[in-house]
Amino acid sequence: MTNYLDFEKPLAEIEGKAEELRALARTSKEMDVEAEAGALDRKAADLLRDLYKSLTPWRKCQVARHPDRPHCSDYIKALFTEYTPLAGDRSFGEDAAVMGGLARLDGRPVMVIGHEKGNDTKSRITRNFGMARPEGYRKAVRLMKMADRFGLPVITLVDTPGAYPGKGAEERGQSEAIARSTETCLGIGVPLVSVIIGEGGSGGAVAFASANRLAMLEHSIYSVISPEGCASILWKDSEKMREAAEALRLTAQDLTKLGVADRIIDEPLGGAHRDHAGTIKAVGQTLEAMLSELDKKGRKGLIRDRRERFLRLGSKGLAA
Repeated sequence: MTNYLDFEKPLAEIEGKAEELRALARTSKEMDVEAEAGALDRKAADLLRDLYKSLTPWRKCQVARHPDRPHCSDYIKALFTEYTPLAGDRSFGEDAAVMGGLARLDGRPVMVIGHEKGNDTKSRITRNFGMARPEGYRKAVRLMKMADRFGLPVITLVDTPGAYPGKGAEERGQSEAIARSTETCLGIGVPLVSVIIGEGGSGGAVAFASANRLAMLEHSIYSVISPEGCASILWKDSEKMREAAEALRLTAQDLTKLGVADRIIDEPLGGAHRDHAGTIKAVGQTLEAMLSELDKKGRKGLIRDRRERFLRLGSKGLAA
């Protein structure tokens, strides 16, 4: 069953009518509805193209949060071989919102780490909707340091509304854990590449995305705060999230102009949720390309590259 976003309601009506016609035809062999259903399909395709031709920042937020987008576990399953999950921070416990382990990408040994939101009610609760607690970030630190010790490139897949703000997380040092994870990203002497596959929310995303190369899916977002949170603070009205989304410049297109993101990965027409295989293939190709760019850089070169990249942030596109 397709989950339609608010702005896709006209599309839902057309595709629903086409499906109803085909369902009627299946119950009565005498009915020939293919011509009419085909016309509806073409109308739906044209409407889909129009809807996604120039999405507003707020609509991009909605697409980035679509529950049917491929998640970290989908990418790991499709792109990586010999994946061996590693659990726990060796201090408090395991955090299901962060998954990671040893794997191979096209034969190359790597360490892959990412946020996992879950794909149904039970798994979303288990994964805490992709909002990591301190132990999740400390697990990421442990895995990055392990990768550094054994000379393995690190790949991070970012998809989180932000770090979990609960009382227990704060008591266990949430801000310190995020800072340590960010520090580790900046200090390891192996290639670190990151892809924003959905939401990149606040420091919870930065803690994984302080990389040599950062790519964003076409309809993903990356921001210091959610549009709703920004609107609540600035206007005391969360309903002004559309204005906030415009002001935050959180889209892949804006962030590439600013130099925050290095490249945009095109999504299939209608968003990643309409074609998992095509999206995952494109991400895999981008990961391999980014790693290839870093192959000839030594330990000091990689650290220097990362440092210089962050010092350049915001230096271009400010007048756009």
